[in-house]
Amino acid sequence: MSLKIAYSPCPNDTFVFDAWAHGRVPGAPALDVTFADIDITNGWAERSGASPAKRAEEYDVLKVSYAVLPWVLDEYTLLPCGGALGRGCGPLVLTRAAGRGGTSRPEGSGDLTGKTIAVPNERSTAYLLFRLWAADVVPGGVGEVVVLPFHEIMPAVRDGKVDAGLVIHEARFTYQDYGLHCLADMGEHWESTTGLPIPLGAIIAKRSLGEETLRLLAESARTSVRMAWDDPEASRPYVLEHAQEMDPAVADQHIGLYVNEFTADLGDEGRAAVRALLTRAAAEGLVPPLGRDALSFV
Repeated sequence: MSLKIAYSPCPNDTFVFDAWAHGRVPGAPALDVTFADIDITNGWAERSGASPAKRAEEYDVLKVSYAVLPWVLDEYTLLPCGGALGRGCGPLVLTRAAGRGGTSRPEGSGDLTGKTIAVPNERSTAYLLFRLWAADVVPGGVGEVVVLPFHEIMPAVRDGKVDAGLVIHEARFTYQDYGLHCLADMGEHWESTTGLPIPLGAIIAKRSLGEETLRLLAESARTSVRMAWDDPEASRPYVLEHAQEMDPAVADQHIGLYVNEFTADLGDEGRAAVRALLTRAAAEGLVPPLGRDALSFV
């Protein structure tokens, strides 16, 4: 049996899935891997229930944003492993630093009131965290929200095309290269108000695969993570091959932030974090309400 899976080329995903994708996980089904950024996989998951004429792709397993779960859990189940939660790894809101383009360093979060901000996707966990943060600390709310590809956000902020940008992943380590200033850390706000880890990316699988296969998938993902930890060097060629010319040191930092105990198993704390995010977002009208058993595995 070969299963179609799509995940990002980011170092955390290639690190997690290296052993499985290369047939080193005993008893695991073979994987037919497609690489795609998470905004694309989110769209594939949402279109999965559409008629064949309306959907371009069909995948058994997908890496998606936790933010998209309320729209896809009828068709997919959340695997309890393989995804990304953590602490100290949240999205950042960036502005131009002092002296760039004549702007001064912002004095506080309220400087975003009525301003234009670029975000990578309105169906992303980063966007939900940003909107929850803004609801708490930006008087009057932000102005226009512009959706841009990940790689265009920091240049747009630097060049004054937008007032601020919401960034994720390795941008945490590189934004100063663009002369940018971190106005606020969405993860810090989330952790200080909830005490919970930050839910970022989830692994979902088609419910139609059946309970036995779904349990096998979860165990295969968990084993692949543990094999990567046991021998980090084994995954390095795969990680760097797909890291889009990323500095190896940045790739290591990326893995260190996003691959942790929650990747091996969500556990009660991980599930509580996901439910808290989606419950708060539903209260703000950002996502549909989540059913009581929606996060249960098979």
